[in-house]
Amino acid sequence: MLSSSGVTLEDIADLCGHSGTTVTEKVYRHQLRPVLLSGAVAMDRIFALAPEGQSLS
Repeated sequence: MLSSSGVTLEDIADLCGHSGTTVTEKVYRHQLRPVLLSGAVAMDRIFALAPEGQSLS
């Protein structure tokens, strides 16, 4: 629910007491996957709008 609400994986790991994000991602992968995929789709759309060879930053 935290991930779906925009809380970062790092913050979720910290709240769970994990020393890094690896355990958090493995344990909650089924819940994080849709959020990560939607982020990847958004990035694909953003970078598809950038002219060839030009950075958006």
